[in-house]
Amino acid sequence: MTSVKPPPGHFALLYFAAASDFTKRNAETIPAPVRAIELFQVLDQRYPGIKNKVLSSCAVTVNLQYVDLDGDDAADKELVIKEGDEVAIIPPVSSG
Repeated sequence: MTSVKPPPGHFALLYFAAASDFTKRNAETIPAPVRAIELFQVLDQRYPGIKNKVLSSCAVTVNLQYVDLDGDDAADKELVIKEGDEVAIIPPVSSG
């Protein structure tokens, strides 16, 4: 598993599977804070097209806890990704 220690004022962002393929990265650091519901917009600015092509079907974890950015959970919608947090973008896993 990839581990990234973000510099001060940043959080770590880990990419898996299709997200890694699209960004050509396994990880990077992003300036904090970012409201979780704005994360996909931030990433779409860095990687045009990623929101529709990859992120729309991805799961997101913040500090190993899944967050539902499209659901009704008010806590998830109000979540702010802070300095030192670890966020993972996890595309759906197919089995065969």
